[in-house]
Amino acid sequence: MSVATARLGKAGERRVQRFLEANGYDIREINFRTQRGEVDIIGVYESTVVFVEVKTWRHVPIEGLEHAVNRRKARRILQTARFYLQSHPEFVEYEVRFDVVFFDGSRLTHIPNAFGESDV
Repeated sequence: MSVATARLGKAGERRVQRFLEANGYDIREINFRTQRGEVDIIGVYESTVVFVEVKTWRHVPIEGLEHAVNRRKARRILQTARFYLQSHPEFVEYEVRFDVVFFDGSRLTHIPNAFGESDV
């Protein structure tokens, strides 16, 4: 990954974090990592723990959005989410959701419930 790509990705994550906070999400973690994987943003919205994958692309091809998180990536996010939830028993009664947010430098596309257990 080039330095420019890494900078673009970090800028996208910061922009998505601000978007989520402005829409009522309580952000709990940024770039939460385990040996199994990483989740870009973990937030709480009402009574739901939301695990967010951020995709920052210079151009977001609308027709390709459903392929942005492949099975392998989704599986890693799910495993990381399980670890997080096991480590945070305060969320035992909460719903869980997996979102993807795309950012192309000017426009955000938020897809709630982008994937789940049945997709991997």
